[in-house]
Formats: sequence, structure tokens, C-alpha cells
Amino acid sequence: MGFILTFLARRLAQGLLIVLVVSFAIFALVRLAPGDPARTILGGMASDEMVEATAKEMGLRDPILVQYGRYLAGLVQGDLGTSYIKTESGGAAMGNQDQTVSSRASVTSLILKALPYTLQLAGLALVIAFVISVPLGIAAGVHAGRWPDKFAIYASSVFVSLPNFWFAIVLALVVTAKLGWIPSIGYNGFAYTILPAIVIAVEMSPIFIRSLSVAVADTLRQTFVEVAAVRGLGPQRILYGHVLRNSAVPILNLFGVQVGALLGGVLIVEYIFDYPGIGLLTVQAVTQRDFPIIQGVAILSSVIFVVVNILVDLVAAQIDPRLES
Repeated sequence: MGFILTFLARRLAQGLLIVLVVSFAIFALVRLAPGDPARTILGGMASDEMVEATAKEMGLRDPILVQYGRYLAGLVQGDLGTSYIKTESGGAAMGNQDQTVSSRASVTSLILKALPYTLQLAGLALVIAFVISVPLGIAAGVHAGRWPDKFAIYASSVFVSLPNFWFAIVLALVVTAKLGWIPSIGYNGFAYTILPAIVIAVEMSPIFIRSLSVAVADTLRQTFVEVAAVRGLGPQRILYGHVLRNSAVPILNLFGVQVGALLGGVLIVEYIFDYPGIGLLTVQAVTQRDFPIIQGVAILSSVIFVVVNILVDLVAAQIDPRLES
């Protein structure tokens, strides 16, 4: 218990620092990007005087550090700000300042609306990735240098050579438009999640396959495996009771690192399939220079990354108590 409390305190402090650095970096970068959010809000027909007055009223002409301090104060109270563009219904509130002020949606509500779709997509993608990777990786590790190992290498090479945007377009054209098997564009039920999840799973699988095969092969060469065989344990018991347990730690650590890649993959795939999750919300916010949404999604992503890695380290320590030291 003492180790867990110390570990959590240390990792939460590190995680808070990471979230602060990410939030400031994103905050500064979006404000240095070309374009004026006040002009975007008011529309192209608004006069320069009105744009300037609106920008000053919104604090957009203050120094970046002042703006960030104001944003951070709201963040501490759980306020991620208000979208410059989107309304609560998901439409655009542009061209009239009074209308935008009264009807603009909070970033928190927009994220909470999109997050379940992204979690569903990411969860299904992980399940498919593990269904593909675990059998191939274990077989390749157990039979290192033989045909299962070579097959896993060839499969990984094919998967990693498929650009996700190209694979997504081909799948949508063939499976949806040509064969009509599974719908894919937009969202009107769980079936719309399958093709985007396959694209993300195929992108992630090569790393898991190779990492698992290497971990299993290395563990099989350890002394304790030879001792277990001498003790008379069968191959199945050695594999499931000793080899896979010890191979799980590096795979868990890899999973923690891959969370960032998963979030990036979701962003691109959701945009291609017009899937109404966090990725599509982010891409729309970038094209519309909707700073509060970009900042909110960046903070959410960094929090998810930190929490997942803390949980991964805790589980790894339970599997291998040597990590506690």
C-alpha cells in the first residue's frame, strides 16, 4: 500500500506537469497561427472596427501569458471555455456577435457529446488489434525463425505499408459503396464503427505483433523456463503460466506508449469516415480556428495519456513485483 501511494503521488505530480506544459504549448501555438478568430466569428462582411472591438472584448489582443493565466484560472474551476463557432446543436453561430455570445456551446459539452463515440471506436479498434496481434505474436515467438515467425513478419510488413487514409478510402469504396456489406460514412448505429476500427487496428497491429513475438522468444530463453521444463511442467503450462505472464510487462508498457498514436489515428480516421467523435470535432475546430475546442481536446488527450500510463505501470508492478524497486 505504501508503494502504491508513493507511486501515485509521484506520477500524478509528473502528470500534472505534463498537462500544464501541453496546455501552454497548444495555447501559444494556436495564437501564433495565421488568422483572426474575431473575423471568423463575425464573418467576412463585418467592419474592421467591429472585429477589433470584438477581439479586445474577448481578450484576444492581450499578451499570451495574460490570456493563458485567464484560461488557467477557468480551467482550475473546470471551465474549458466556450466555442467561438459551434452552438449546442452542433451548428455554426457566425456573423452576428450577439447571436454567437448567446448561443455558443461550452467546450465541455461538445467534448462530452463526442467522447462516447471516440471511446467506442478506440475500444473496438483495440479489441480487433489484439485479436490480430496476440495469436500471430505468440506463434511467431514460440516458433522463432520458422514459418509462423516469417508469416508474422510478412503480415506486419503488409499492415505497416498501408497508409491509413488510403486504406480507409479503399475500404469505404469496396465494402460500403460496392458490396454494401457495412455502412461507414457518418454514424447511425454501432455498425458505422466497424470499418474505422479496422483501419486503426491494422495500423496498430504490426507494433504489437513484433513486440509480442520478441518478448515471448526472449522469455523462452530464460533460465526459469528451462527449470520449469526440468520440473516436469508441460509446454502449455509453461507458456500460459510463465512465458506469457512475463511477456505481458513489455507489452503493457508498449500499450501505454501507443495510446498517443491511437489518439492520433482516431483523429485522421474519424475525419475520413465523417465519424462524430473527438477527431472530427478537432479537425473542424482547426479549420475554423476555434481555439477553445483545440485547447480542450489537447488537454483531454494529455490527461488520458497520463492516466492510462499510470494504470499501465500499476498493473505492470502487480505482474512483476521487481518493478516496485
